[in-house]
Amino acid sequence: MNNLKTAILLSILAGILIIIGGSLAGPNGAIFAFIFAILMNFFSYWNSASIILRISKAHEASKEDHPDLYSMVADIASKAQLPIPRIYIMESEQANAFATGRNPQHAAIAVTSGIMKQLNHGELRAVIGHEFAHIANRDILISTIVAAVAGAISMLSWMSFWFSGRRNGGANIIVALIAPLVATIIQLAISRSREFEADWDGSHFSESPVELASALTKIHSSAISNQLHVPQATAHLYIANPFKSKFSGLFSTHPSLEERLERLQKMRPERAN
Repeated sequence: MNNLKTAILLSILAGILIIIGGSLAGPNGAIFAFIFAILMNFFSYWNSASIILRISKAHEASKEDHPDLYSMVADIASKAQLPIPRIYIMESEQANAFATGRNPQHAAIAVTSGIMKQLNHGELRAVIGHEFAHIANRDILISTIVAAVAGAISMLSWMSFWFSGRRNGGANIIVALIAPLVATIIQLAISRSREFEADWDGSHFSESPVELASALTKIHSSAISNQLHVPQATAHLYIANPFKSKFSGLFSTHPSLEERLERLQKMRPERAN
């Protein structure tokens, strides 16, 4: 169901982009918008991981300095039947983690120094399992495509507002103002859907939904008491929103902690059978 929802929302995003292109320059504008989105996705496909790791100030972890982390990642990679990703560390007291890369063969997992201090072995293993689920489900690529298309919608909406709104009437102005908001809501909805999926699949990889629930609780508490200095635009990549936020519902990058814990609770009987 989450995969179907993601496909529908991605299609709506693409449709919004083409509509804006059409309002900007007619049929030719729609074609331009479509081509522009393809080019943005192509660039993001090849460069997103290195860009995200750089702006997150993550440095590659050495096997000598972090043997337990490497062993944990290698063990879950074997269970998930995936290549071992590159491992990165972000120097921050906040407990958090994310995965990035264009495919499982070119993936990376980044964890904060804080998460290795605050979580026990089982909890950290559950978090790594969650990130492997993102890799296995191609969420790292979906997130990149969604961000690129949403960014294109915002830019073209701005162009439509200034260059065609006055000439073609109020309809274009309405499209230019509403489209970025709708695109943002869809982007966040996709992010929330993929988090639910990763919680579920990741718990199978790590074989511990209880530990993941405990880890999520600690991570949410850590985000309130510690800052993580990363761009707001990357918040949806993390296992939990790295910013203390009062937003919920449509404007939340992640499902609520209560929803995630409730779904993980439902996995416990399944493991007992």
